[in-house]
Amino acid sequence: MKPTQTAVLLVALVASTSAMSQVHYSSRVLTGGGSCDSHTCGINARCTISEGRPVCSCLNLHMGDPLSRCERVECIINEDCIGNRICSSNRCVDPCADACGANALCQTRNHVPVCSCPPGYTGDPFKNCIYDPQAPCKNPNPCGSNTKCEVINGVATCTCLPGYRGRPLEGCRHECESDFDCPSHLSCSSKFRCESPCATQCAENAECDVANHRAVCNCPKNWLGNPLISCRPECTHHSDCPAGKPACHYQKCVDPCDGVCGTHANCELRDVTPVCSCPKDRTGDPFTFCRPFTDEDLCTPNPCGLGAECRPGHDNTGKKRPVCTCPTGYIGNALVSCQRGECLSDAECPDNRACINYSCQNPCTGRECGVNASCSPRRHIAVCTCNDGFRGDALFACNPIDSRSARYNAGRYTRY
Repeated sequence: MKPTQTAVLLVALVASTSAMSQVHYSSRVLTGGGSCDSHTCGINARCTISEGRPVCSCLNLHMGDPLSRCERVECIINEDCIGNRICSSNRCVDPCADACGANALCQTRNHVPVCSCPPGYTGDPFKNCIYDPQAPCKNPNPCGSNTKCEVINGVATCTCLPGYRGRPLEGCRHECESDFDCPSHLSCSSKFRCESPCATQCAENAECDVANHRAVCNCPKNWLGNPLISCRPECTHHSDCPAGKPACHYQKCVDPCDGVCGTHANCELRDVTPVCSCPKDRTGDPFTFCRPFTDEDLCTPNPCGLGAECRPGHDNTGKKRPVCTCPTGYIGNALVSCQRGECLSDAECPDNRACINYSCQNPCTGRECGVNASCSPRRHIAVCTCNDGFRGDALFACNPIDSRSARYNAGRYTRY
């Protein structure tokens, strides 16, 4: 025979006016039989049968004595609260109030407080967050492997380390793993960088060219030595050179006269300095061309005095020599100096002077007129007249006049 089931009716009782917001429940046995017939649980409690015995317990979200009275509470476990609250002393509270350290940020997720240091701070968020300008690059470092993190204007900036390349946020790799990762004029060094192989493979002072990632070493032109070991110049001082090439020019032994002087010119060394000159039978510019002498060369340069003219001529032995003369209108010693004369024509002289040898002189020198004649300068010439009592050709001779002849002539002149 099945045991008699006991029915329990929960009757809602309204509390006093001061507790209108709370609802209380009374558990009472309504039917006999089983176990709950002789027991009544307290207010807001319920009665259940366990292994044939009555059991009283407070209703959900209630606490107290199930045999007398259970009071309603806000929560019993965290799940009774919303996600950003926890159950503490039967109340839903913010767990961040005392959960994190100084200067830390707190955020509740699923009833659990999560502490973190704010941007620009570092440290243990459960103890203390300290301001650190490098904080954006720490805890965690936002950059990938083989990178450098720098804080610029408060923002973490990632760059690849020297010798590495790639995406700094994801990670950087070596610049090269083999020569084929580099341009043809560079090779992959032991540091995994694309570098010129000339830096390590050629000797000091050697010249280096790169072809297909490989160094091609050579000593400079006119230098001696092994380009992989050492290169040295042919000379550094004149004393290092032989007699045939006595000058050390740009670290090479040379003959200073090579290609210095002009055609047909002579070159002589004074120490190691070349001196160019034309041979005795030639003239010209010894740095360009030396040519045979011509008559015109006798007057080049002009051997005559200042203002004098030179022309080729001969001396009294017939040998060619320059002849110096003063130009027309000039006077003086042509070997020393020529000066312009006082005049070039009679018109430049007074009426009683004539231009003689470019000087205004008296045209009457005493040799112009004959015997018994006198000379007077007029209109730039010598005028000869017979003296009184003489007659004849004044240029040759004037004779005394006979008195008889004079009377006769006077009569004749009178008649006419």
